[in-house]
Amino acid sequence: MLENMLQTADWKNEKHVPVIEVDDGVKPDEMFDVRVTLGKEVAHPNTTAHHIRWIELYFKPEDAKFPLQVGRVQFTAHGESGKGADEGPVYTHHGCVFTMKTLKPGTLMAMSYCNIHGLWQSSEELSLD
Repeated sequence: MLENMLQTADWKNEKHVPVIEVDDGVKPDEMFDVRVTLGKEVAHPNTTAHHIRWIELYFKPEDAKFPLQVGRVQFTAHGESGKGADEGPVYTHHGCVFTMKTLKPGTLMAMSYCNIHGLWQSSEELSLD
């Protein structure tokens, strides 16, 4: 049932799709950064009423049956305050960096949750030099 709720699209045309970026030249057993953002080409709102709540990153080594969770980042400041919606001084940007290492190539998978439009996913193959 979950697979029916996960939405995908081309991130160049859809503001909800997580964009996974990794520098070239990743080497086995060396730390590298994985950047996951939303709204790279089409901006996603970041208001009390409409925002990205969280991003999760998973990695599935090429010979593994299941993916491993790399991490989860929650975004909890969207301009809310005691004065009302969008009156607060803090807005969290819906982007994050995970630092990781792996011994094997595989697939990076990101999921994000929009409080109005639900779950979104994307993936990116990771090769090692």
